[in-house]
Amino acid sequence: MVPRTSRTDETDKPERIVVVGAAVLDDGRLLAARRSAPVELAGRWELPGGKVEPGERPKDALVRELREELGVDAEPGERVPGEWPLKAPYVLQVWTARLRPGSRAPEPLQDHDALRWLAPAEVWDVAWLDQDVAAVRKVETLPFF
Repeated sequence: MVPRTSRTDETDKPERIVVVGAAVLDDGRLLAARRSAPVELAGRWELPGGKVEPGERPKDALVRELREELGVDAEPGERVPGEWPLKAPYVLQVWTARLRPGSRAPEPLQDHDALRWLAPAEVWDVAWLDQDVAAVRKVETLPFF
């Protein structure tokens, strides 16, 4: 009898799940959100956003997540070049976004306890989540920030 060998193919890999982050920009400032949950992330800052649901386009997820987390009506812009690994099977993709005219001011509604608008000179005044650092560095290079 020949022993079976195990092989890994595409069907053995966990599904890749995209998390969208929003580089919300206004008047040359970047919006940062301080996590209140889960406990291991509390007190650290992130680009707001969340998981893309099955069948949902990333830009639509971004708009939905900003409405749910911050209570704002936002318009997604361009995707920030790059993709950053999170805890498997998640990956972070970031888009720029702007508040739509007439949208109310953002407020922390879910998983956040504070928001802060950061001018370029203030971007590193907050303790970003490790997984957001590389994305924020990329946002800094954008010509309109």
